Amino acid sequence: MSALASFGHARRAATALTTTALACLLAAAPASAAAPAQASAGRVLSDAVTIGLARDGAAHVKETISYSFSGERQLSRKYVTRVHESVTEDRLYKLDNLRASSPDGGPAEVATSVSGTETTVKVSGTGALTGKRTVVLEYDLRGVTAAVGAAQEMRWPAVGGWSVPVDSARVTVSAPGEIRSVNCFSGPLQSSVGCTQYYMDHSHTQGIYAQQQMLPGEYLTVVAGLPAGTVQDPPLHERRHTAATAFSVNGVTGGALLGLLLLLGGGVLALYLLRGRDQRAVAGKAAEGDQAPVGGGGFEPPHGVRPGQIGTLIDEQADVIDVTATIVDLAVRGYLRIDEEDREVTGRMDWELVRLDRPGAEELLRYERLLLDALFTGPDGAPRPAVKLSDLGGTFATQLAEVRSAMYDDVVEQGWFARRPDTVRSRWTITGVVLTVLGVAGTVALALTTDYALAGLAVIIAGGALAYGGQYMPAKTARGSTVLAHTIGFRAFLERGEIPDGGPVASQQRIALFSRFLPYAVVFDTVPKWAETVKDAGERAQGADNLYWYEGPAEWDLSRFAESMRTFTLATSGSISQSRGL
Repeated sequence: MSALASFGHARRAATALTTTALACLLAAAPASAAAPAQASAGRVLSDAVTIGLARDGAAHVKETISYSFSGERQLSRKYVTRVHESVTEDRLYKLDNLRASSPDGGPAEVATSVSGTETTVKVSGTGALTGKRTVVLEYDLRGVTAAVGAAQEMRWPAVGGWSVPVDSARVTVSAPGEIRSVNCFSGPLQSSVGCTQYYMDHSHTQGIYAQQQMLPGEYLTVVAGLPAGTVQDPPLHERRHTAATAFSVNGVTGGALLGLLLLLGGGVLALYLLRGRDQRAVAGKAAEGDQAPVGGGGFEPPHGVRPGQIGTLIDEQADVIDVTATIVDLAVRGYLRIDEEDREVTGRMDWELVRLDRPGAEELLRYERLLLDALFTGPDGAPRPAVKLSDLGGTFATQLAEVRSAMYDDVVEQGWFARRPDTVRSRWTITGVVLTVLGVAGTVALALTTDYALAGLAVIIAGGALAYGGQYMPAKTARGSTVLAHTIGFRAFLERGEIPDGGPVASQQRIALFSRFLPYAVVFDTVPKWAETVKDAGERAQGADNLYWYEGPAEWDLSRFAESMRTFTLATSGSISQSRGL
């Protein structure tokens, strides 16, 4: 029995051992299967950092990294070396003298790159690595302390910036004097979540910080409070180039703006000297010209000055209305006749210009000859005795440009301008536009690279002012200013529209005077007022229901002339300036 009992006991013991061994194998199997999967991701097993602060503010940092490799050739970590403290200023953390080593054959070739606010450190080996390896990084650090109230504070994200998990992180900060307080935060850079553990040693010269299980991208930021003056190392700051700094006021931009003010002031002075001369001459001569129009020796426009010339002289531009006034003047002087068609018959308002055989064509000015020939020359180049106003639409634009150019040449030949007003305007305007474009390009370039963008903005303003002021740069000569003064007095006479009345003969004379001065009224835009002078002349003078140069339809009389002439000038200006559509 004892032998049998002994055998049974041994069998049960063997069975129990076998069961236990099997259970252990089954329990170990998942762990063994999980190990390759865990290793394949790579991870930081521990990251231990010691920071030694010196009196001069330089901190020597030694970082011991235990890394589990799974075929990688390198490890990579990001350090925060720049923080945006304001819109225009960054705080810098200067990392120097970086070196790497490994006591167990890990990677030891170190390289750095800077991007934005981070410096990436990569430590590479000669081939693929597996298993646990130790890498030691050492570097010098400046700019981690700053004054906080009446004390100093050291703050630094000592661990973090990994793209893999960190199982354990530990930081030790040694100070050259007393550490009054410690704190730490774990998570994103601006996290306010406390770390796992932080405390001071018994001598209060070391702060110890620890954090377990950090996720990729998280940081362990350590803080140590120090008495004022413990470290002689002010924080490092750098002005950041942004849109706000690009357009800041400094010595260069302030000087540019001051120069702009002087330039604009000089431009105003130049305009006064050039344009003001016109005004001074006008002020001195206008009173002489503004006298009773018919009493005494009578009042006339400036001697020998045509309506188109006056229009160009007044505003320094050969406008379409000046050409229209010239057409009316040629009719009054007997070179053509204007026939108004009967709207009741044709169904529309239209006029026919009829060329008249008048001797003395040599008296015409060059721009008048060009205009007369252009009106009565067909598109095929053949002369035509008459032309409807509506037929000029879309065919006269080229000839109009030639006539206007000749009008500019004429005012220079008359000695009223030293140079063609349109050329002067164009030169200044083009210069201003080019300066503006250069200013825009310069402002963009300066804004992207410097803090002097306001200097470019000053150039833009100067260019814009030059382009705008160029419209006022043409200057009349003393002779031109004198003619202008006489012209102003003559315009006042037309605006008053006062012609003495004295019976049928006077009515005929009034119609003749009205016709003679009407082209000038077209230039001055005073036709309605001037037409009032002959409104009732047709009732008081036999045969005065038409003008020798203007024929209206049946039942038309001078009482309707103001409206007819207003419509005619509008229609003529539109027809001769209209370009042919494509």
